[in-house]
Amino acid sequence: MNHRFLLILLAIITMVGVSCNTSKVDNDRIAERIDSLLNSNYTDDAPGCAMAILKDDKVVYMGWRGIADVNTKEKINEHTVFNIASITKQFTALAILSLYEQGKLDINDSVAMYFPEFKSDIWKTVKLKHLMSHSSGVPDNRPRVDKDFMLHIVDKQCLEYMVDLDELKFEPGTKYDYKNPTFQVLAEVVKRVSGTDFETFQKENIFNKAGMTNVRYFEPTIEIPHMAHGYINISESDLNSIDSDSEKEKGDLETQYTDKNGRHWMEYDYGEETFFGTKADGGIYTSLDDFIKWEIALSNDKVVAKSTKDLAYTPHIEVSGSKYSSYQNRDNTYYGYGWFIDKKPNRETKIYHTGDNGGFQAYAAKYPKSNVCVMMFSNRNDLDRWSTQMAIEQIIIEEGLLSND
Repeated sequence: MNHRFLLILLAIITMVGVSCNTSKVDNDRIAERIDSLLNSNYTDDAPGCAMAILKDDKVVYMGWRGIADVNTKEKINEHTVFNIASITKQFTALAILSLYEQGKLDINDSVAMYFPEFKSDIWKTVKLKHLMSHSSGVPDNRPRVDKDFMLHIVDKQCLEYMVDLDELKFEPGTKYDYKNPTFQVLAEVVKRVSGTDFETFQKENIFNKAGMTNVRYFEPTIEIPHMAHGYINISESDLNSIDSDSEKEKGDLETQYTDKNGRHWMEYDYGEETFFGTKADGGIYTSLDDFIKWEIALSNDKVVAKSTKDLAYTPHIEVSGSKYSSYQNRDNTYYGYGWFIDKKPNRETKIYHTGDNGGFQAYAAKYPKSNVCVMMFSNRNDLDRWSTQMAIEQIIIEEGLLSND
């Protein structure tokens, strides 16, 4: 072995060593930076959040701030149960895809095949895949003029206007228009195809496969242990102008709370805001530790096969520039089946969903190339979630969890 070869070999070993050192992830530094970010937004005596970051199915960061219930002062932790709102849609989409995987339906089936009571021929053109991708053209014609009705509406009632619906907004499969009641249609398909009620199907075929034990669909008469309430931050001038259609009386002290910084909070979930009674589009309550199980199960193809999961993660309709819906309407954004897909240049592809209802905000994202997941559930809605998540994304890029491409 000559001297020149030894020098080259030594140089290669040195470069490998440097590469290994620079690519090593410092979990303590990540925790320090994320903690600093959370501390700038949340305090321990106000509604707050719980969040986690996973890398290769292992927890890199887990943290929480604030209180789950201003009346009991129960602190938020990994077991606190939040409403995850529209993140629920991925569970409904996977129920359909699970039946598709079993050969019990086809995602190209028309809605008319399952709803003979729907009178118009428009339903022959609307396919299950269009419902899952928010590209059906079906309008939301629920009777919103009756606030009390909207406060208590359930899934079955969301379908009533569709029986006589005879016009779509556009040709199915051609445009993006984010709509909630189309997911009630999907839940009813699950019921009719499986022969069991939607909640039982979900428990047996989705939740149990993921090992989730602390997840449920909201029912106003069923107590949920460690449940967070959603809150809105209100100013002094708002205290005497609370929505008169709410079940809560104006000035009801049980719904008002002032933290140490003088900020006023009012409960804003079931009874104060609409659509908490519907399940398929946004009714799941779950905890951080249970959602971690969900992400790990998806990562390891425990719920559906990889090919089926990849179908859900594939861009099926472009969100960007849609004239029909502003929800998540950003550049380089698409919708799959139950997930948004962010294909921003010079960033890893991100599969994600957001959730908003009442005082709740939720966010769950995954970066398949690096096998990284970020999730954050909050019981207040006054902070800019997207800016927070972009700051977190930048931190984990800088700390080596994600690549820049």
